[in-house]
Amino acid sequence: MSDFSDRVTGIQPTGVRKMFDLAGDDTISFGLGEPDFQPPPVAIEAFHQAMLDGKNKYTTTAGMPTFRQTIAQSWEAYQPGMDEHNVCITMSGTNALLNLFLSLVNPGDNVLLPEPYFPLYGPDVSIAGGEAKYYSCLFENEFIPQVEDLEALVDEHTVAILYNFPSNPTGGTLNDQQRDALLDFAAQRNLWIISDEVYDRIVFEDKHVSFMGTGYEKVFIVNSFSKTFAMTGWRMGYIISDNREAMQQIIKMQYYITACSNDAMQYAILTAMEKASDYPDIIAAEFQIRRDYIVSRLNAMPGVECHSPKGAIYVFPKVNVPGMNSEEVAMELLKDGVLCSPGTAFGPSGEGHLRFAFTIGMDQIQSGMDKVERTLLRLQC
Repeated sequence: MSDFSDRVTGIQPTGVRKMFDLAGDDTISFGLGEPDFQPPPVAIEAFHQAMLDGKNKYTTTAGMPTFRQTIAQSWEAYQPGMDEHNVCITMSGTNALLNLFLSLVNPGDNVLLPEPYFPLYGPDVSIAGGEAKYYSCLFENEFIPQVEDLEALVDEHTVAILYNFPSNPTGGTLNDQQRDALLDFAAQRNLWIISDEVYDRIVFEDKHVSFMGTGYEKVFIVNSFSKTFAMTGWRMGYIISDNREAMQQIIKMQYYITACSNDAMQYAILTAMEKASDYPDIIAAEFQIRRDYIVSRLNAMPGVECHSPKGAIYVFPKVNVPGMNSEEVAMELLKDGVLCSPGTAFGPSGEGHLRFAFTIGMDQIQSGMDKVERTLLRLQC
């Protein structure tokens, strides 16, 4: 008999983490999706002051009401009339995902997930006792799923579908028409929609297209402050829905996951939202400069095709090196001092792709792209 549950032995470390652990100290890292910015100074100061003021205690399970109210108001353009009862603070967006799967999935149920995918989606469904069924988001469709592919997967045991736009790892984004087609698919089958929108403020050229405010009552939005306010280590996110009855269940589950979120940090992020509300736009503008450069460089390299992502902080180019798979190419790049993620770390349809996170400064990006070009020229010989 195993000493450990099937639940834990059935999940594995992610491919992204595997590559990160192999990297040396002098490696140029395009691996982890972690912005190289710091949180706005006003938030750091507010965090410190809140602790000095004694904000080091338990809070309500769903989070501080004024903080939740401010979050609800930030979605006013999409869905007017929401308040603190529509929001549950979570310890990160990943905590929010696990909460939702535990709240929606019974053993024997299945959930439709995008592929290539954020690596936690499938294991979270398994932990909840469900089955993950993957729909393809392919390069030739600019990483937007096709409804006919979804229709081939759904059955009487399907309870939810997860959408992720802007996408990790592909950077794919939706327009209104594409969103509406995916919304109609879910609504016609009475599925819950879990919409992972943690990159909603890192969108280039066009506006963010959300599943919030569409009139469908079975929608949960997952969001986080990790990327948009450069607070990855703060581990603070939230779930929001205009369905208050559903949120009562989510809040109940949150108690049994973490009881409540960090007290002082909620005051700090509230301050950031009130006094540094333009901060996500500032870092998005810098990310756009990096995106333009890295896409231009990659498309000039032999065997590489790269879409210009309309959101998020990643490019997911096709890289064709005859006789080599994506992991082998990534390992050759690592030998030459560049860390990226093989496409297969995000599912089988990621084969033939690499993911580069443009979360390092331009000097490093330029040096890293020089190394990538030299490696690919060597491998093509």
